[in-house]
Amino acid sequence: MKTEPVTTLKRRTREIISALAEDRDPILITQHGRPAAYLVDVASYEELNEKLAVLEGIARSESGIEEGRVVSHKWAKKRMSRWLS
Repeated sequence: MKTEPVTTLKRRTREIISALAEDRDPILITQHGRPAAYLVDVASYEELNEKLAVLEGIARSESGIEEGRVVSHKWAKKRMSRWLS
């Protein structure tokens, strides 16, 4: 992963964004020598959001199981049949 100071981003924005789109390697932007932001290409950002949504769904499901909010396979199949037919 590359690291660039915010001043370099200001001066070379087009070049940095072009390189980012080409190699899809995130860039850590620093301000006063400290991490301030990550710059990622659109495709990587969208992939991360999709993965996060799946992981959040899994976490909700696991919580439901731990809390006893479960149904039998037979009941679920019957309930879902209206969407599957």
